[in-house]
Amino acid sequence: MRRISRYLPLLFVLLCCIPFASAQSAFDLNVGFGAVQAKASSTQVDQNLNTCTTGDLYPPCVPTPALKGFMMGFGGDLMLWKKFGIGGEVVLQPGKQTYVDLSGSAGSLGLNSLAIQSRMTLFDFNGVFEPINTKKVALKLEGGVGAANLKFYESGSSSSVLGSQNQSQFIQSANHFNVHGGVGVEIFVTDHIFIRPQFDIHYVPNLSQFGSNLVKTEMVWIGYSFGDR
Repeated sequence: MRRISRYLPLLFVLLCCIPFASAQSAFDLNVGFGAVQAKASSTQVDQNLNTCTTGDLYPPCVPTPALKGFMMGFGGDLMLWKKFGIGGEVVLQPGKQTYVDLSGSAGSLGLNSLAIQSRMTLFDFNGVFEPINTKKVALKLEGGVGAANLKFYESGSSSSVLGSQNQSQFIQSANHFNVHGGVGVEIFVTDHIFIRPQFDIHYVPNLSQFGSNLVKTEMVWIGYSFGDR
């Protein structure tokens, strides 16, 4: 909940647009759920996230994974004209994925397990084009720029006479520029409520933590449209 609350100011700004949108055209608020992918890098790292070579004994050298996992998002669009508008969205991993498993060195540190975990967040500000816009269906094309934030955490577990303890602490963050493009089909189930399956490509330069600068997301957005269509 603490992480989601960081994006409440964005939601407040979007809500402030509703009176203007009602007077001009349509304004949408939506929440989404889906998945993210980026292929794995051939790079191997140690527990300090420094590159290393297979065969190193300490710190142990382990491969890095592909980016994958469940995503959730928050966003909104303001259609200033029938076919053109602007929008913004935040898509994030609500949970952490294991970036490197360092269980091989956990025993020497008095731990049962040790891992570095990661969490990706994508921010986008977009121009919106709807070449098809009917009462029941709209084809939505988006393009814009934003940022990608990748946070890393150290996670471990240990045992004592008091039982098992789990611990996790933030260790570092990496920020990247993000160029975004997406296509979705908006299906209205009522006059105001819609479902939008959407496919997105994010070009994130210098995303060396993974094996590609291309990050793909597939989302299903559920939203409410204010104003006239």
